Amino acid sequence: MEENKDLEVIENKEQEQSEVALENANIRIADDVIAVIAGAAASEVPGVSSMAGGFAGGISEVFSGKKNFAKGIKVEAGEKETRIDVNIIVEYGVRIPDVAFEIQNRVKKAVESMTGLKVLDVNVHVQGVNIENNNIEEVKTEDSNKTE
Repeated sequence: MEENKDLEVIENKEQEQSEVALENANIRIADDVIAVIAGAAASEVPGVSSMAGGFAGGISEVFSGKKNFAKGIKVEAGEKETRIDVNIIVEYGVRIPDVAFEIQNRVKKAVESMTGLKVLDVNVHVQGVNIENNNIEEVKTEDSNKTE
């Protein structure tokens, strides 16, 4: 008699778990949400100067005063998987393959943990190299050498 009650409890738990799975099947995450998650993860990688986006994205960012984390990110999302393209500008002097590898790892981990989607590809496109900050440092170093 007690074994039958245990079986009923187990069957009820299994039924509840399957109902939860069915309820979550209708959730669709917008591509823009995935892009923001990917952009935030990519922009935190050392060596990334900025995200490379279109001209309109840069102007809207200046006028609004808000950072657009989806700038430079293209997402192709299916029901259970996604592909992500990341367009970046790197700092001068960094090892580009190392930066790209770190972006791939961080973006994949962030998107998969936050959305539950499987990330099939993270393609990193380096659109440019930012040399402005390093030129200022080089000029200061050259000036200090001249005074000695």
